[in-house]
Amino acid sequence: MIFRNGSGRDGRLLVTSRIGGDAADGGAPRPSRRGFGLTGPGGGPRRPRFRLVRRLLGGGAAVLLLGSLAGGMVAWTKYEQLVADLPTVDGLRTYQPPVMSRLYSGDDRVMAELAAERRIFVPYSAIPARVKNAVIATEDQKFYTHGGVNPFAILRAGLTDLTMNKGHRPIGASTITQQVARIMLLGSKQTLSLERKAKEALLAIRIEQTLSKDKILEIYLNEIYLGAGAYGVGAAAQTYFNKPLDQLDDAQAAFLGALPKSPSNYNPYRFPDAALARRNLVLQQMVEIGAITEEQARLAQAEPLVPQAFTRPGPAPGSEWFGEEVRRQLIERYGQDTTMQGGLLVHTSMDPHIQQVATAAVRDGLMSYDHDHGGWRGPVAHLDEIASGADAGQWVPALAHTARPPGMLDSWRLGVLLSPATGEIGWLEGPAAHAEPRSGRLLARDMAWMRRWRAPRAGDVLMVEPQADGGGVALRQVPKVEGALVTMDVRTGRVLAMVGGWSFGQSQFNRATQALRQPGSSFKPFVYLTAMEQGISPSQKFDDSPVSYGTWHPNNYEKDFWGPTTLHDALRESRNLVTIRLAAHIGMKSVANMATSLQLVESMPHVLPAALGAVETTVLREAGAYATIAAGGRLVTPTLIDNVQDRDGHVLWQPPGLALQAAVPPAGTAAPVPGVTPQPAVAGNGASVAAPAAVASPAVAGVPADGPVLVDTRPQVASPDSAYQIVAMMRDVILRGTGNRAGQGIDRPIAGKTGTSQNFNDAWFAGFSPDIVTIVWVGFDTPQTLGKNETGGTIAGPIWNRVMKAVLADRPRLDFPVPQGLTLARYDTGMGMAVDAFKPDQVPGISADLNANATGALTAEDTGAETMPDSESDMAASPSAAPAAGPAGVPGQPAPSAAAPAAPAGGGDIGMGGLY
Repeated sequence: MIFRNGSGRDGRLLVTSRIGGDAADGGAPRPSRRGFGLTGPGGGPRRPRFRLVRRLLGGGAAVLLLGSLAGGMVAWTKYEQLVADLPTVDGLRTYQPPVMSRLYSGDDRVMAELAAERRIFVPYSAIPARVKNAVIATEDQKFYTHGGVNPFAILRAGLTDLTMNKGHRPIGASTITQQVARIMLLGSKQTLSLERKAKEALLAIRIEQTLSKDKILEIYLNEIYLGAGAYGVGAAAQTYFNKPLDQLDDAQAAFLGALPKSPSNYNPYRFPDAALARRNLVLQQMVEIGAITEEQARLAQAEPLVPQAFTRPGPAPGSEWFGEEVRRQLIERYGQDTTMQGGLLVHTSMDPHIQQVATAAVRDGLMSYDHDHGGWRGPVAHLDEIASGADAGQWVPALAHTARPPGMLDSWRLGVLLSPATGEIGWLEGPAAHAEPRSGRLLARDMAWMRRWRAPRAGDVLMVEPQADGGGVALRQVPKVEGALVTMDVRTGRVLAMVGGWSFGQSQFNRATQALRQPGSSFKPFVYLTAMEQGISPSQKFDDSPVSYGTWHPNNYEKDFWGPTTLHDALRESRNLVTIRLAAHIGMKSVANMATSLQLVESMPHVLPAALGAVETTVLREAGAYATIAAGGRLVTPTLIDNVQDRDGHVLWQPPGLALQAAVPPAGTAAPVPGVTPQPAVAGNGASVAAPAAVASPAVAGVPADGPVLVDTRPQVASPDSAYQIVAMMRDVILRGTGNRAGQGIDRPIAGKTGTSQNFNDAWFAGFSPDIVTIVWVGFDTPQTLGKNETGGTIAGPIWNRVMKAVLADRPRLDFPVPQGLTLARYDTGMGMAVDAFKPDQVPGISADLNANATGALTAEDTGAETMPDSESDMAASPSAAPAAGPAGVPGQPAPSAAAPAAPAGGGDIGMGGLY
């Protein structure tokens, strides 16, 4: 049978026959056919060629694919983690760097700087091109072409770091944008790691997509730390060259470009050679990018690198107390960060000249008291190796290593006594590294004073002050007694000077604002002001005779009695008993209301000793209260700050109460002032007093009649009539009374009052002219007596006199304005002629019968006797102790017999609080 394949065999049997052999051949395998590769040489099946290789390649590809997938998943997961932790870059759009705040004195000079970091922000447009090019040339030459990361720089840095020897600093490849990312968003204190570098790169790419190149460079140039406490190129130009940024030349700009790499290693003071070499390298790199020519670079490289020391402004001499109080107020109002890094422009009211005068006056007054009462307390130290007549080679090294004691003034020097017999003393002048020896002789009076207390020895280290006249040397020591002073403008409350103690370096405690002390008799004018508000006349008489409340027997400082005495004479001579009877008549509640309305105290007990000053207040508070009297009863609040502006010049705050109005309001009306709500004033007795909303400025030639006017919305706490009556009485205090010493040599209208607290612990003098008020306090930090008969008039008065003389010398002569309706009259008080002001319903020189409408003895509520302590010692411990037994005294009359026995004519206890 012939099949379709042309053979006699069925093709379906070929496979079987090939595998198992031909049946006809006995099943023996046949030779393989060439080219098919299905059987081996022996007739068996052959294995496929390259099967192992194929398997290996396939498995490798599978592993590679799986590894790639796994690596991709890990990388994506890590990327997601990095991205999730990245800060946002949106805040950089409105970038405002932390900038130091500046305090300006009243004459617009920089008084002090407040800064956590010293930085002067300079906008991109104001940064000179040479400075930009210097930084770009050395830090990131491809800055304007890359997208945030420079891969070629990374590759170059990697290869270099792998091939460099150990101990060498790795080469960086961070772009300027990456540095901005690290400084602004990641923090420069993070440890170096691949993760941080990856974050930097990712953030840099985002920043490039968000900000322009100019903005990125502006941020970098204002944020980078350039050594010596300078942040940003503006502060660095000032720190190293004492110049503004726009005055730098190519060489100086190149030096700033050299600093970002390592500010400490290229410090021109410590490593001048390294700094010079680095600067010259930057100049050459500036040539490479085409910023300057070869000739310009050569000339700049030939220029020596000579830094000029910069002295940071402030604090101005003597302004430490003032500046610190301003800083405290700013932190209280705006917080620490805004105050120290917000770039605030703070215009203060400090007058530098008055501040220096006040500081010197207080220090001289404290030294004078210490000299008279403290005695010499011995040397600062003793140099055993110094013998009498030693030469400079022996004492100079030892003296140079002697530390200055706390509180020592800058004008003083440490000197070593070379001859106790002649007073020969040696000291050093100039900086410590270049100090030159000087010698002179102690003043004869100082030698006598020193020997009176202890015998001096050769080698004693003393505090001395070289004198300009005669070449002598004055002996000095830091006093233990302290003092405080405030001088301010009467009409506005602007504080012109503030002294908080002997030395700010020794103690930052401000005794003008933080020390609560008893004002003593300087409180009495406010008792008399309350009486004037109740219609009592200055010529009204009250009995100056012994009086008792319970077991309290107050007395006058002189321990004598004048009988019926006018209020004028009682205030002039600071008579305690008249003041007590007056306070009992008008009621301590009304006195307390007046004191709190004047902001003299926050609260006070309704007890009679408080009328003598047995309350606590500060020098600054008393300055405001006295200014209110001088200002005609209009409340004056002391302010140290004229205004606060933000970094863009917008006014954030200014003192309330006074404002300028653009035009004079129509007659009989007052136009409102934006942001100011007029409010009715309240007098000290609680009655409402109409307060004028606007005070027109006087017409001046060349100024239109509708010019700006001053709008005053401060409350009227006392009537102008009553305030002037107190002013007239206090003028006589200085003219003929206890304050006579304070007024010596001043030919201007002035008024004031002495103050001395119990046991002579506090000495005050408070006084004012029509435009200036000054308050002086002297005492020990831990209350103790200043000495018998050491009153405010003798201790604080001379300090007040010196300051007011200097302040008034450059001011026009002014008189206290007399309110309309008052009558000025001269009359005989019984102790001499006096001039007082009288209201329309008062008869000059007449003492009315205040008991005509009385219903009997004053009640405890009227006098405050319900809280009177049982004894004077109890009173000192608790001013609000249990009520005393016995009826209250009747004003103008001696104490009734039912009360405790009156003090004998020559004795009795001094009244708690005020003395003189």
